[in-house]
Amino acid sequence: MPKRVSTVRGREFGDGVRAALASAGLSGRGAAELIGWDHAKLSDLINGKGGSTEVELGVLLGMLRVPPAERDHLLTLFRETNRKDWYQPHGQSHPIRPRTLVEHERKAIQLISWQLCLVHGLLQIPDYMRAVIASSATAPSRQMEERVAARLARQEVFRKGDLQATFYMHEQVLHVPIGGKAVLSEQLYHLLRMSAWSYISLRIVPTSVGAHAGLAGPFNMMKFEKYEPVVFLESENSSLAIEAADSVKGYEMVVKSLERTALDEEQSRGLITQLVT
Repeated sequence: MPKRVSTVRGREFGDGVRAALASAGLSGRGAAELIGWDHAKLSDLINGKGGSTEVELGVLLGMLRVPPAERDHLLTLFRETNRKDWYQPHGQSHPIRPRTLVEHERKAIQLISWQLCLVHGLLQIPDYMRAVIASSATAPSRQMEERVAARLARQEVFRKGDLQATFYMHEQVLHVPIGGKAVLSEQLYHLLRMSAWSYISLRIVPTSVGAHAGLAGPFNMMKFEKYEPVVFLESENSSLAIEAADSVKGYEMVVKSLERTALDEEQSRGLITQLVT
């Protein structure tokens, strides 16, 4: 089946309108009847097929009593649903719940991650999370437990059972005593437990290889059943979704190189086991 023409912005817009309908307790058909639209018109709007104006969208969002901030966000997305590549500045600190990333994690059927310094958030234990958040120069300390809860909620993505995840990480990740030696030890045990699941693969790039293709920095690549792949980059207070085919191809080349360089799954588990015994 060919991939649908879709963008990160367009998917977030559609999800936002669906969430607004659900919050109002309305089906698409019910909302269309209330506003005097044909149901197909609302369906086309949600799925990015056009046929509606910005004014009509504003009327719909008003009827659904969408909060102002979300209304403005959806109106902005409506104007840009066909634009690929999305740079998002977040202000002083990274959001507690990175909406775009989280919603795409839920849609993905494959996740390929590369990490240089940290265990990936989807594999972190709570005390490891707390140590990472506490070390941040920009995340307010009062948000500690809210941020931990949000990160744990993201890990529920594995419960759906259809996400195949490969986590590449540099060997130094296994040695940095984030939270102290006891926390790091429990984190490594957790990695071993997670690696036992058939849908999770851990691959360690050993320090002994020296220079390697991942030196430019960490990233998450997601693949989908119906959409083209997307690469997500996160910095201190901004994020970037990369969709352009040539750019994504470059990251696919990095992944292929990491696959050749990294220890296999059994060797990676063996290395982690050596460090915790």
